[in-house]
Amino acid sequence: MDFFGPVLDGFGVVLDPTNLLYCLLGVAIGMLIGVLPGLGPAATIAILLPMTYGVEPVTAIIMLAGIFYGAQYGGTITSVLLRIPGEASSVVTVFDGYVLAKQGKAGTALGIAAIGSFIGGTVGIIGLTFLAPLVAGFALDFGPPEYTALALLGILLVATISGGSKIKALIAAAFGLFLATVGRDIFTGAERFTFDNLSLADGIDFVPIAMGLFGLGEILYNLEERHRAAAAPVAVANVWPSRKDLKQSSGAIGRGSVLGFFLGILPGGGATIASLAAYAVEKKRAKDPSRFGKGAIEGVAGPESANNAAATSSFIPLLTLGIPANATMAIIFGALLIQGVTPGPQLITEQPELFWGVVNSMYIGNILLLIMSIPLVGLFVRILRIRGAILAPITALITMLGAYTIRNSMFDVMLVVLFGALGYLMKKFGFEPGPLVLAFVLGSLLESSLRRSLLVLEGDPTGFFTRPISGTLLVIFVMVAVWPMVKTVMNKRKKANALSLETKVKEKV
Repeated sequence: MDFFGPVLDGFGVVLDPTNLLYCLLGVAIGMLIGVLPGLGPAATIAILLPMTYGVEPVTAIIMLAGIFYGAQYGGTITSVLLRIPGEASSVVTVFDGYVLAKQGKAGTALGIAAIGSFIGGTVGIIGLTFLAPLVAGFALDFGPPEYTALALLGILLVATISGGSKIKALIAAAFGLFLATVGRDIFTGAERFTFDNLSLADGIDFVPIAMGLFGLGEILYNLEERHRAAAAPVAVANVWPSRKDLKQSSGAIGRGSVLGFFLGILPGGGATIASLAAYAVEKKRAKDPSRFGKGAIEGVAGPESANNAAATSSFIPLLTLGIPANATMAIIFGALLIQGVTPGPQLITEQPELFWGVVNSMYIGNILLLIMSIPLVGLFVRILRIRGAILAPITALITMLGAYTIRNSMFDVMLVVLFGALGYLMKKFGFEPGPLVLAFVLGSLLESSLRRSLLVLEGDPTGFFTRPISGTLLVIFVMVAVWPMVKTVMNKRKKANALSLETKVKEKV
């Protein structure tokens, strides 16, 4: 009863009319954002952060979580009907989803995607329900050295696993760590990089950074990289898949759900990598891989199940360890801190109503998304016809007003503009803002844990390796850091050996 009591109480929290309303609002906004190419859940949550100030913490997080996993559903619709991925995690759905739509099977593709998303999300929530308390119980043994190693590993994994240039990701993470040092030293009270500006004495607030990089920065970048005029959407017929389609896709849904769940837990993993991995697995397992890219239903079922399972499981490291697994989780982490809630192993025992309220809201949100996903297709297609030139100024205005209302400060508005320009330039030159935000969020944890550790260990850094948990985490850290270099050397040797063999064959001829 110790376990099931709080879980059942969590359903009581979710079924509160206010929380139900915010859950519905969150998943509806998430679906809409998933449909609109470019903005994404991270930017939307960043823009809506000021809205969370006036509501209860559990209500705010229920809504923000709904936006995140709701966006995974919405991105499928435009991928299938218009060949435009609304979300990064829906890119692979385009490969087979749009081809199925052109073959007159748009309804089948959307139906299978909705069922796969629901099952994947549900598998993720069940896994979250049972695994999160175990992880939190294990993490109760963590001290400053363990949190130091965990923060270091989290930052490195985000920089090395996420897509794009690894060097650029590390540079962005390093800049995020630098920004985390601005303000008063928490141990000595000395001011660092404040330039005698009182507004910087307490450090840079998370909200202007998130709203600037993900909100304003994305708006500016998307205006420049405006999508070409979309083709007319493909007509949607019967959305209920046949028995044959369900049988054909059932294995892909199961495999995608399990794979997505485990990839979502990893820092730097998340929904996009999960969907790519699921597609690769299905293509490799197929008896005829040539079907993929030509309308294979498994090419829709696997990735859609995986990205929804990953979106849910990425809450495990956030809520139990206080480590965000991706950029969106970093913003939700910031929202929790704004509400006076510190994510970590104590959360389940100290605030069970918040923890289980948020987890159980995902069951309700998943059902709402399944009910809404097909009937609202026509509405979302009409919304897509609204020009970006109209939507962008409205979104920018909401961002600026939100930034000002937090503390009634023009300094915050200036920070949003500054980080908006930085976000635009980062996207322009191939730097992802995710590692910067994650490093900024984890920077204060890393610094305080490192300095406390050195006090405990009396300045001896070898003490990190003598403790079992921190030692293991640091060994993994070293392996992750060294692996790219080892891989490069191995590839060079392979090429050299192949070239040498080719030369010998030519000489013999």
